[in-house]
Parts: sequence; C-alpha cells; structure tokens
Amino acid sequence: METPSGVVFPVAGEEGRRSSTALGRAVVADALAGVDPAGARAAERERNWRRGYLPHFRRLLEAGLPSPQAARQIAADGLHALGDRMRVRTPTGDEVRLADALAEPGAWPAGEPLRGVTVTGRGAAERGLSLPYRGQLLRGDALARQLDAWEAAGTVESSCAEAVRAVAANPDWLDLSDLRVVVLGAGAEMGPVPALWRWGGEVVAVDLPVPGIWHRLARVAEEHAGRLHMPVRGRDEDPFTRAGVDLVADLPALAEWLSGMETRLVLGNYAYADGAAHVRVAAAADALAAYLLPRRPDTALASLATPTDVYAVPAATVAQANAAYQRRTALTRPVRWLTAGRLLRRNYPPGADPGVIDCLVPQQGPNYALAKRIQRWRATHARAQGHLVSLVVAPMTRTRSVLRNRALAAAYGGAHVFGVEVFDPPTSNTLMAALLVHDLRRPAPPRAHPWHDEAAGAAHGGVWRVAYAPRSALSLAALVGLGART
Repeated sequence: METPSGVVFPVAGEEGRRSSTALGRAVVADALAGVDPAGARAAERERNWRRGYLPHFRRLLEAGLPSPQAARQIAADGLHALGDRMRVRTPTGDEVRLADALAEPGAWPAGEPLRGVTVTGRGAAERGLSLPYRGQLLRGDALARQLDAWEAAGTVESSCAEAVRAVAANPDWLDLSDLRVVVLGAGAEMGPVPALWRWGGEVVAVDLPVPGIWHRLARVAEEHAGRLHMPVRGRDEDPFTRAGVDLVADLPALAEWLSGMETRLVLGNYAYADGAAHVRVAAAADALAAYLLPRRPDTALASLATPTDVYAVPAATVAQANAAYQRRTALTRPVRWLTAGRLLRRNYPPGADPGVIDCLVPQQGPNYALAKRIQRWRATHARAQGHLVSLVVAPMTRTRSVLRNRALAAAYGGAHVFGVEVFDPPTSNTLMAALLVHDLRRPAPPRAHPWHDEAAGAAHGGVWRVAYAPRSALSLAALVGLGART
C-alpha cells in the first residue's frame, strides 16, 4: 500500500508499519510522564490499546486536577509529543517531524499558492437570535422559556444559558463582519457556518477539493447575508473545479494564504474524519494553530469539545446528579444486584468537588478520543499564552457520523429514558454558534484552573447531571432505542 503524502503516522515496530495505536499510546504516556510517572508507565504497558484506552484518557484528566500547573503541563507535553512523533511525508518522499514541517522554511514545500474567491450572499442579515428547535424557530420570550427549561432540567449548564441570554439581549453582537472566521471542516454538520452566514459573517471555508462541497456551500452562502471566501488554486474560469484544500496534504499553502489576510482571524476547528484519519486531521489542524497563533497573536481559537469525553464538573452538578440517584435507588437496586453493580452505577461519589464525569464511549475508539483531546490541549495551552479561546462542550447530536454507528444510534435513541436530550444538528450548530459569538464579544479571562474553562458554557444535553455513570446505562439506553426502532 502506497504511503500517502502530508501528515502521517510514524513508522513503529519491527514490521515498519505506520500505527495509530502506537502513536496514541506514546502521546498519552508522554503527556502523563511529567506529572504522573506511574500513569505514564501504565499507558506504555497497555497491550490492548484499542480496548484498554479508557482508563488512560481518564487519567489524563485526573492527573491534572491537583493544580493548574499540572493540567497545563499535561496539555503542553501532549502537544509536544504529537508534534515530535507525527511525521510529514513531502511530495519528494522525504520525512520530517510535524513540529519542524512549518517552522523550518522549505521543509515542506507549499506547491502552487492559493488565492481567494469570494461568494457574496444576497439575503438580509438577521439581527436577532433565533434557534431552530423541534420544528419551531424560537426567539424572544419563547427562546427565554426554553433556556429556562433546559437550565432547570440540567440539560445545559447555567453558564451556557446565561451566555445565550446575553447574545439574545445584544443582537448587535451577531454582526461578525469585523472578523474572518476560518472554519476547518466547513461542510461539517456541527459547524457554525449556516448561522454565521444568516448573521452576515465572513467565513473562510476550508474543506476538501471536492466540487460538490463548494457548490453546496456557495448555494447556502448566496441565500443568506454573509460571504464565503474559498481557497482556490489556478485561474480556471470555473473556480469550483479547483476550490478546496486537503488540510493533511496541503497545509503549507493554507498556512501561507491565511497568514496574508489583513482582517483579524478566528481559527475554528470543526473537521472530522473516520478512524485513524481523524488523528491525522487533528494533528494538521493543531500544527496550523501552532503556526498562526505566534505570528498573528490577535487570532482567536475556536473548537467544539465532544460530550463523550472525561471532564471535571462543579459541585452543583454533582449534587443534582446525586439527588436524582437517591430518588431512583429503590427502582434500580434489583438491576444493580443482578449485574453485580456493572449497570446503573452512581455517576459521582457523594460530595465530590469537582466531580469527574466519564462519558467515553468504547465504540468511538482511541483515535477519536485522541483527536478530540488534542483540541482541548491546544485550547488550554493557547489560553495560558494569552490567546482568546472559545471551546464549548457540545450536546449529543444526531449527526450522520453518529447515526452510521448502529450501537451509538440506538443508545441515542434511548437516552431520553435517563434524562439526556439528544439534539438535532440545526439546533446544535446554531446554539454553538451563539456561544462562539458570546466568547468573542464578551471574552472571559482564564479561570483559576483549566477544568473551569472547559466546564464553562457546556451544553452537554444533561449527561453531566444524570443519576448514573454514562457507560453503566449505555447498554440499557441502546435496548430502549432498538425497541423504539422496531
């Protein structure tokens, strides 16, 4: 099999194969080594990484809780390990460290430069926040009531509801025409592109060079008030034939093009790929952030954190979950007894402050977990360096990638039994775009500990505040979901 060019996994083992498993294990161990040597050794010795990765990703969170410095060191060491271990294979067949590929001129030839082609929308900009939800368009009092309901039910954190209320009360914030929002993965369902264009935003779209993607994005842009800036190679009469850029293979050209833009940038990472390719994409996006942020310090960083990860959560969240557990104890005791405590375990120990919510889903695998953890590490590191960062925990959402996984689709279908709301993509991406607007227009200074920054504004769908540890209820939710589909 021919080795692809661009960002690739390093060769590992005697067989000389490029292994995402070896890379993931090594990066996690390196991230832990400085603050938790025992945890690092445990990760290094994990023989079945694909099945045994879960406790090591939890340890990455727990090892950083004792101090802000520990959390920041884990993030910095994890990013250093990624850049040091991942490789770039140039078109000539040479290989260099990812950390050096953009830092050293000529190490990764840029090839044909990119130029921008702009598509201008013909619609009128929306100047009030509206949220599509279950067939309705919520605005004004209806939006306020829904935010109150979500907050009371624990579907979103109070800081999330407060942020959306602030955006609704300040409709002028929605005008982001003074910025250019670079959207990596512009065609993604969870991306903010449609909402930004409704509000008249300037979107620099980055996605694969597939004409269908660009024709679709152009049609949406033309229907609204914003502008689409497309990266294009060459001078063909039809720019759509050569629009787009492969983030993994053509990063130098993209970095040069973005560096030359005069307007202040927001670098948003919403890109997704299946399996090991997701790690390659995440590594390339992180290398772009590492390149742009020191060269353009006013650049803001944006991304969405997955709800299926491990987080530290406030005492109030723990208290609500434990109150729900106490209410349901009599009903669920037989299930716990019959399954030797494997099912319907308590979500948090009493009085935990902070609590640790472990929503990792084995079916998503270690590559997905690493790709999303890289984004969190970069957010923590960028905040520590003084950059404006918007990272928000998104809700569980019925995206195409989730629904392709039968086990996850079934679990999402039954999640409501346990008090978890699964969102539709239009609701999620508009809500996430509103939170991005809030973070850009009312930026908060770094909080006392990075876990506070990650918990702020979370719209987790209620999974943080339910009675049971998520994996201990997953199979039961899946059974309910399968029953509903038959």
